[in-house]
Amino acid sequence: MPVTPSDIVKFIESRPGRPLSAREIAEGLRISPSQRKKFYRLLESLATEGLVAHLKGDRYSLPRKQNLVTGTISVHRDGYGFVSPREGQGPDVFVPARFLREVMHGDEVVVRVERGGRPGKPEGRLVRVEKRAHTTLVGLYEQGRKFGSVHPADPRLNQPIFVPAGQELGARGGEVVLVAIDAYPNEFRNAEGHIVQVLGDPSDPAVEILSIIHKHGLSHEFPDDVLAEADFLPEEVQPGDLEQREDLRDLPFVTIDGETAKDFDDAVCLRREEGGTSHLWVAIADVGHYVKEGSLLDQEAYLRGTSVYFPGQVIPMLPERLSNGICSLNPQVDRLTLVAEIVFDAKARRQSSRFYPAVIRSRARLTYTEVHEMVEKQLAETIERYVDLYPMLTEMLALSEGLTAMRRQRGSLDFDLPEAEIILGVRGEPENIIKAERTKAHRLIEEFMLAANEAVAFFLGQRDIPLLYRVHEPPDLAKLQAFQQFIAFFNYGLNLEAEGVDPRALQELLAQVEGKPEERTINQVLLRSMKQAFYAPDNVGHFGLAAEHYCHFTSPIRRYPDLQVHRVLRQAWRAGGLAEQERNRLADRLPEMGEHTSRTERRAMEAEREIVELKKCQFMAERVGEAFAGYITGVQPFGLFVELKEFFVEGLVHLTSLSDDFYTYEEDRHRLVGQYRRRIFQVGNEVEVLVQNVSVERREIDFTLVDLAAQQTTAQESPKGRRAQGKSKKR
Repeated sequence: MPVTPSDIVKFIESRPGRPLSAREIAEGLRISPSQRKKFYRLLESLATEGLVAHLKGDRYSLPRKQNLVTGTISVHRDGYGFVSPREGQGPDVFVPARFLREVMHGDEVVVRVERGGRPGKPEGRLVRVEKRAHTTLVGLYEQGRKFGSVHPADPRLNQPIFVPAGQELGARGGEVVLVAIDAYPNEFRNAEGHIVQVLGDPSDPAVEILSIIHKHGLSHEFPDDVLAEADFLPEEVQPGDLEQREDLRDLPFVTIDGETAKDFDDAVCLRREEGGTSHLWVAIADVGHYVKEGSLLDQEAYLRGTSVYFPGQVIPMLPERLSNGICSLNPQVDRLTLVAEIVFDAKARRQSSRFYPAVIRSRARLTYTEVHEMVEKQLAETIERYVDLYPMLTEMLALSEGLTAMRRQRGSLDFDLPEAEIILGVRGEPENIIKAERTKAHRLIEEFMLAANEAVAFFLGQRDIPLLYRVHEPPDLAKLQAFQQFIAFFNYGLNLEAEGVDPRALQELLAQVEGKPEERTINQVLLRSMKQAFYAPDNVGHFGLAAEHYCHFTSPIRRYPDLQVHRVLRQAWRAGGLAEQERNRLADRLPEMGEHTSRTERRAMEAEREIVELKKCQFMAERVGEAFAGYITGVQPFGLFVELKEFFVEGLVHLTSLSDDFYTYEEDRHRLVGQYRRRIFQVGNEVEVLVQNVSVERREIDFTLVDLAAQQTTAQESPKGRRAQGKSKKR
C-alpha cells in the first residue's frame, strides 16, 4: 500500500526527540529501495507546502516542533520584513533587517520564531528561502567603472543587481531595463544578472507603462500562434452558429458602458408586465463558442486570467479580434450570447429565471453619461435622440432601485469609495485628475449584473454542478472589534456577537455615515477590516453582498472565471447535467484554477493601482510650491493624509513638519493634539496645504500646512533666523 502524506507526518510526530534524515524516515516507513526516489520527491513536496520542515543538514521535523513558520515575506523599504504565514499558522512574524540579506520581497521563506516581541507580535529569523518570487526585475541601470548595476523600481527590492561587463546589452546609465537574475543574494554578495531588454528613458510615458507591466509580470503581447488562431475566427456570425439558439433579435437590447469602452460584454433589455412584474434579459457575449477549452486562445487567456486596465490603455485577456470584434456586443450586428432571463415581482424579488444560448442585435451603444442625462437630468435633447428606448430606460431605473433596496435590506454592503479618473494628454501625460462620477446609470448596470450573477450561481448550486464561486468570507472578530473601537470616537456604535456581525448592522452604519465628513475614512477602515474576495469551488457565500450563492458570469471577455462558468452552464443545458467523469475532472481542476485566477486578479489590481499613483505623482510634480485647499482624510502617528478639493489627489503632511508644537497621537480618537497650543487635527478638518515634494520613484506626495510653511519662511528670513542658519553652516 503506497505511503501517504499523513503517514509521513504521523511518523515524524511519533519520533519527537530530534529531526530525522530522509533515509531514517524512509526506513521507518519501510519504503523499498525502488520507491525511494518517488518517496523523497513526496517528502520534498510536503516541505514546500509547509506540512513538514526541511532543516539544515537535510533533516526533517514538524514546523510546530521547531517553532518554524512558512509564508511569503513582505520587505519594507527600510530593510526589515514581515512573513505572512500560510493558513492556520498564526499571526505575521517580524524579521529584522539583519536576517534578510539573502531574501527578496515576495519570496516564500521559512523562519524560526525566536521570541515573542510585543504580545501577539512574534519575531523570528530566516531559516531558508523556499521559493523565489522573481526571475526578472525592472529597474534603473547605473554604469560603474568595472561593472553596472540595476536598482529595482520597487523600493521593497532594496538591493541592487550587479551586471558584469558584457552583460549590459548596450544599456546606458539612467535607462530603464529588464534584468534576468542569474544568482540570488546571499550573506556575502548581492544578486547578479544580465540585461535582457532595454526599455528606454524613464520619463517616456510608454516606458513607464512597460516598466509597470514587467514589474508585475503581466503578459502584454500575444504570441504569434495565438494571434494566428484568432485570425481563423470569423468576423461575423455564421448561419450555422444559430442552430439550437433562441432568436432574440427583435428585443430592444442596449449596451451601457463608459465613453472609452471598446469591448462590450453585456447587453440588457427590460419589459414591464401587467401587475408590476418585470421581465429582465441579461445577454452576455458567448465567448466560449469561439474560445474552445484547451485551445491556444484558451491557454493564453488562462495564463493572463484577466484584462488589465490602465489610463488610456488596456492589456486584454483575449486578442482584439475577439474582444473588440466577434465577441463584443456591438450595435446593429448579430452577436452570439448566453442569456439570463429573470422575472421579478413588483418588489424586485426574483420569481423565476432561465438560461440559454441566443442570438441578439443590440439597438444602441449607450454611455453612462447619456443614460444619466435621460433618467436623472431629464435632458430633452438626449431623450429625443433615443426616444424609442427612453421608456424602457426609465423602467430599468425603477427596477434597479428596487434591487438596491432589496440588497440593502438583507445587509449587502455598498462602499462609497470614489476612484480617480486620469485625463491624459496626447503624449500620455496627465492633464487632470478628477473624482470619477458614479451615477444612477452606473448603479443600474451594476444591479442587473449582480442579479444575473446571483441567479446563475443559484441555478448551478441547486444542481450541485461544480463551478468557481466568487466567495467572500466574514471578517475576523478581532478586526471587527478594532473597527468598533475606531467608530466609537465618531459616536457610532456596532453590536458584535461571539460569531461576528450581521451584515445588516454594517449596512445600517454605512447609511448613517453617508454624507458626513468621516464617511470616506469609515468606509476605508471598514473595507480594510474585510477579507478579500476570491475564486473557489467551495461555496461559503459572499458576506459583502449578503448572498448565499454568487459567481462571476457577466464578463467572459475580460475575466477567465466567467468563461469557466459559461462552460459548465452550457454543459448543464446540453446533457441536462454533468456526467460523473466531467464532475470528477472539474473537482480536480477547479481548486488550482481558483487560486490561479485569484492571484492574477490581485496582480492586475496592484498594477492598476500603481499606474494611477504614478500618474498622480507626475501630475503633482509640476505643482511643487503651489498651495491648495483640502481636508483631512486620515490621521496616523506619522502625520495627516490630506485630499485636495481641486484635484482628486491625496498627500501626506509629515508629523515632523508640524513645527508649531509637540503633537501627541491619540490612538483611540485617531487625532493629533498639540501639547501646548491644543491645536487638534482630525478627520474632516479643512486645511490649506503647500505641495512640498513629490517622489515619482516612491509614488509619494508630501504636503506642508500653509500657515506653518509661512511661519518657517518668516523665521528663516528674520535676522535671527539668518544668524542661526549661518551658525549651522559653520558647524
